[in-house]
Amino acid sequence: MRILIGNHIDPSIRERGDMRAWTQRLFWFARPGDLLILCCAPDAPFADYALAHTGVKREELTVLVVPPGAWGEKLLDPASLTAPAFVEAVRAVLGPDGAAAVTEVFALWPSAAVARLADALGVAGRFPGAAFFAQGGGEIGNSKANFRALAAAAGVPILPGRVCRSRAEAIEATGELLEASPARAVMVKQAHNGAGVGNQLLVRDVGTVVDHVGARHWHHLAPGPAGVAAYWAERWSWASEDGRWPVVLEEFAPGADAVYSEHYAADEGTRPTEMGRLLYVGRRLSHQVVPLDGVDEQLRTRLLDGGTRLAEAYRAMGYRGHLSADALLLSGKGVVFTEVNAQVSGSLHIYRSIARGIVDVAATPRRQVVEYHVPPTWTVPDFAAFLAALDEMGLAYDPATRTGVIVSMPAIPLAPGAPVQFVFCIAYDPAEGYEGVFDRLDARFATAPAGSYDASQHVGTPTAVSFSS
Repeated sequence: MRILIGNHIDPSIRERGDMRAWTQRLFWFARPGDLLILCCAPDAPFADYALAHTGVKREELTVLVVPPGAWGEKLLDPASLTAPAFVEAVRAVLGPDGAAAVTEVFALWPSAAVARLADALGVAGRFPGAAFFAQGGGEIGNSKANFRALAAAAGVPILPGRVCRSRAEAIEATGELLEASPARAVMVKQAHNGAGVGNQLLVRDVGTVVDHVGARHWHHLAPGPAGVAAYWAERWSWASEDGRWPVVLEEFAPGADAVYSEHYAADEGTRPTEMGRLLYVGRRLSHQVVPLDGVDEQLRTRLLDGGTRLAEAYRAMGYRGHLSADALLLSGKGVVFTEVNAQVSGSLHIYRSIARGIVDVAATPRRQVVEYHVPPTWTVPDFAAFLAALDEMGLAYDPATRTGVIVSMPAIPLAPGAPVQFVFCIAYDPAEGYEGVFDRLDARFATAPAGSYDASQHVGTPTAVSFSS
């Protein structure tokens, strides 16, 4: 039996909102006999849908819901994992064999609370990296500030930049980087955030702002040193989470392509698991493609080599599990790395469970998979309506052709009456591309005007666009 835990980044590190849908991607990893631990009762239509694709039966799984904590059912409270009554409930599932029945503990986020649960059950040895994570290793491994130090030590190329621990240092570093940057632009990064949501692009020239920058926010600096000082007077608290974390500043690389190299770190060494491409639209992470294509062998080798060296550095530190080394392919044919996500990333279910397990992208004829976030211009009422539209349009996944749409997480509204936000995959023939399928869906569901939402927010909101927030 494996214990699979649908958690997310510990709220003590970074507060998250409603994560009920995102954490239920756990069903893509489930195998017969597994115990799944979630923050809420699973969305039954989605669970049935996902398991129908993987071939696992609902009755072959056990699902436990943790006691509601500080965030109710919207997010798994780490403290709930070791509540005495819940630990006893898990022991009851393990049965008479107890700890001997557990072959692996797998968590979406490497929380110290997961290590404590494993220890309480007597299965810490089945949670890879438990000793490291029990001492706060999850925060250490996922800090963008720590990444720069580890990358430098491993000899992995990174962008010119600096880790700042005070507002005065940030003012100084911003001025230096602006002076040296050909684009006259600097990227500000929170130590703990993802998908560009914690990034802000500082520009001297508004013409520098492009669609794919990987920063949800941007700011047009006022002239001279006073403009830099004024920015940090306003934004240091946001960037540093009120001084809790250091802030990363990097030179902006216009025209770069965002890619990643994923790896698995085990006691005996590391191994590569996949490479893929990230694409941004309207300053949002829009979609990603696996396997990686359109990259020459020299760049592919550099990406794999740098990712491997980073994986080895994180393994030497004590990290165990899946990790993603994110990088940029520069217009001058170089590769620079930007961060490591030392956790189960948002890509693992795409390439391991869907692309390889269901679609079998390596078989003949070859296939690829792209996963889209529902754009903020779409109005999808619910999961059933989207599936019905796929059937009506002939776009549902067809095992015979190994093409079509697979919805990869439940469609749960974040507010009563709001359109649902979710992600979905398109399996396609690389010779034909995925754009035709997406365009048909876009024509069907894009009913909200592009100017009716704030591009800086996670989902579309009926407010005026704010370009400097």
